[in-house]
Amino acid sequence: MLVFFISVYGFLVMFVLPSLSRNRREQRPDAPILAFAGRGLMAASATGACLALSAAAWGSLIH
Repeated sequence: MLVFFISVYGFLVMFVLPSLSRNRREQRPDAPILAFAGRGLMAASATGACLALSAAAWGSLIH
């Protein structure tokens, strides 16, 4: 199941980030759903980083 979520996350990142950067380069407004997806990816990345840091800290406390 984790592989599925990682694959979906990867495909979304490969679509959303280039689309947002192209819109910025061409000075066009972003579509609302594209901006929402970008914010969701940012939140997912921050959550994953916090979980990884928490797991590392917890692991260092146990040993």
